[in-house]
Amino acid sequence: MNKRFLSLIITATIIAIVSATNTTAQVKRKTKVPAKTGEISKPEREAIENVVREYLIKNPLVVREAMMALQAQEEKQKRETTAANMKLLRSEIYSDADSPVTGNAKGDVTVVVFFDYFCGYCKKTMPGLQTLLANDSSLRIVYKEFPILGAQSLSAARAALAASRQGKYAEFHQALLAAAGAGEDLIKAVSEGLNLDYAKLQKDMSDPKISAALERNIRLAELLNINGTPTYLVGDQLIPGALDSDSLARLIKAERAKSTSSEIENSRAPTKGAN
Repeated sequence: MNKRFLSLIITATIIAIVSATNTTAQVKRKTKVPAKTGEISKPEREAIENVVREYLIKNPLVVREAMMALQAQEEKQKRETTAANMKLLRSEIYSDADSPVTGNAKGDVTVVVFFDYFCGYCKKTMPGLQTLLANDSSLRIVYKEFPILGAQSLSAARAALAASRQGKYAEFHQALLAAAGAGEDLIKAVSEGLNLDYAKLQKDMSDPKISAALERNIRLAELLNINGTPTYLVGDQLIPGALDSDSLARLIKAERAKSTSSEIENSRAPTKGAN
């Protein structure tokens, strides 16, 4: 059990029991309990500990219920913080100039994906994005390189962003996802297969601007409580975990319908100052 959670539970239990005990004592004696100052004495502490111990032994489910309530509260707070940050950081999420974009640059629905080239679920499901792009001319996809699986992931992310400077991000990206290998040999092989200038690619991989772009993605993920890959953002929804193309298509369709509905409502709203 999480020690911090248990500490909070025990503290809350102590307060509740001591409060109840003091109240009962006051009622029985019909007198006020004088306020105490300073630290709790050893006998008082032992008495409290015994009361808490006996209470928890008699009511063990209290700990589980308190734990569940606390976890639910923290999850709720996390969701609310994430939702607020998605609104606050909208520009960083959808319009960072250093985040590669494929599909329709002016599409009516944007899918943002945080991923790692060596994430098995990313390799398995992200190629489905290409199917969606092929069937949806109004779709825009923003790629957030999120290398969290070690040095090879970081190197691959740097290489992909460097390839973007030679106009081959999408091709490089797809080749890395499809590859079974890793390391510099893979990067070189993919680069040569796409007829890229490998010397320039290596130089660009070390550019501080690429490092800064990756650092922004990591910071953004932290603020959005993203700690795994892949993670998708569609509209105001954040969906962690792998999604097949059918599931993504349904999310895109729902977001498009919501956007259309909002536009209709706005068009019907009375113009300010109109009679």
